[in-house]
Amino acid sequence: MSESDEAKIAAATWVREQMDRHGLTLDDLLEAGCFAAPPAPAEVTPATTVAAPAPATGAEIPARPLYRNAMGQSWDGTGERPEWLQRAVNAGQTIDFFRVG
Repeated sequence: MSESDEAKIAAATWVREQMDRHGLTLDDLLEAGCFAAPPAPAEVTPATTVAAPAPATGAEIPARPLYRNAMGQSWDGTGERPEWLQRAVNAGQTIDFFRVG
């Protein structure tokens, strides 16, 4: 078993303990919006993989998070590491443990 697999098992165990401790079910987490709905299947073509221009309203589209912790804090990988991630790395955790997807 790899270090990554062990870390995933440890994280899943921690989540289960927290759910038991607070009396939470999977339905409770779904209702609270803890999980994004899976994307609808779409046919990928070269035309659909081209990035769309920014909206005319001037609103920026937030970057997709590359790293997330159990508390829901995330980081898209740009700029300096956020404090929560730097503390975890300083404590000996690998950054890959927090990688999304």
